[in-house]
Amino acid sequence: MPSFRSRIIRSLSAGTALTTLAIGLAACGNSNASTDVAAKSAGVVTVGALSNGAAKQTDLKVSEVASISSELPVSVAKSGQLVIGVGALPAGFPPLAYIGSDQKTLTGAEPDFGRLVAAVLGLKPVVKNSTWENLFVGIDSGKTDVGFSNITDTEERKKKYEFASYRQDNLAFEVLKSSTWNFDGDYKNLAGKTVAVGAGTNQEKILLEWQAKLKKEGKKLTVKYYPDNNGVRLALSSGKIDAYFGPNPGIAYQITQDAKTTHPTRNAGKFSGAGASLQGLIAATAKKDSGLAKPVADAINYLIKNGQYAKWLAAWNLSNEAVSTSEVNPAGLPLSNS
Repeated sequence: MPSFRSRIIRSLSAGTALTTLAIGLAACGNSNASTDVAAKSAGVVTVGALSNGAAKQTDLKVSEVASISSELPVSVAKSGQLVIGVGALPAGFPPLAYIGSDQKTLTGAEPDFGRLVAAVLGLKPVVKNSTWENLFVGIDSGKTDVGFSNITDTEERKKKYEFASYRQDNLAFEVLKSSTWNFDGDYKNLAGKTVAVGAGTNQEKILLEWQAKLKKEGKKLTVKYYPDNNGVRLALSSGKIDAYFGPNPGIAYQITQDAKTTHPTRNAGKFSGAGASLQGLIAATAKKDSGLAKPVADAINYLIKNGQYAKWLAAWNLSNEAVSTSEVNPAGLPLSNS
C-alpha cells in the first residue's frame, strides 16, 4: 500500500471498503491467533481454502530448497519457524486477507503466499493477524519476521524496512460483463463516461487528474461517489455509472461474488497504483538489515520458476498482478508521493 494512501486508509485504499462491505464477514473476533490452514501433508500447501467463493482451492507441491534456506539469518533458521504478519484486523480486505467461511480462520492470498514462501525456506509458517499499525510494531520489535499484507514498496519505508517484491500494485475498472468498454491503459477512453470512485483515495486522485486533462481537451468525464458498496452495485447494475474504479484485488473479489447474479461484472483494465511513471509493487516486508529480504526473494523466484506462483495467483483470480521476478528493494514510490 502506498503510504500516501495509508494516511487515509489502512489496507488497499478507502475504495476497498466499497468492495468489501458486501462480504458480511464481520466475525474477525480473535483472529490474531496463529493459524495454518495450509499444511495438509509434508510438501503440500493448500491455497484458497475457506475463501467464500473468492478462490479455487488448490493443492501445491512445494518443499524446502536447501540452497535457499541456507541463506536465512541464524536466529530465524534456529527458530524453525517464519512468523508472518498480516494486518487485516478488524474487518479484513478480501481477497487478500480476511476471515474465511468457517467464520474464524484467516484466509486470503497474502497469508497463503506467506505459507508458500515458508515451505521453500523449510520453516513452519506462523501467521499472526493484527491491525495495520500493529503489523509494523511486530516487525519493528522482532516479534514478526516478515509482513505479507499488501504492503507497497516505498522509498520512505526503506528507511526502516527491506523488501522482496511479489505482486504488482494495481487499480482497475469494473464494468458489467455485458459492457463492451475497455480502458486499454488510455485515459482518453474515459471521455463521455460516468465512473464511481471512493472519496479520499489514491484512485480518486488519479481519476480527477484524468478528468482535468479531458476537460482541457473539451471532453467530459463524470465522477460519482456512493456511501457504500451497495450503492455502487446498484448504480452499476442500473446503468447509472459505466464503471467503478478501485483496487484491482478488491474488484477481483467482487467479480467472483457477482458471477452468479443477474448482473455479473468483469475487469475492464488495470492501472498502476503508483501512477503512469512507475509500476507500484507489493512486497514482503522485513526489518531493515534483518537479512531476510534476500532469502525471501530467492524463495519467491523459486516459486515463480517452478510454477507454484502462477497457480497461486490464478487460484485467487489475481493473475493480472504477476511479476516476472522478485527483487530486493526495487525502486519504490518516491518520497514526494510517500
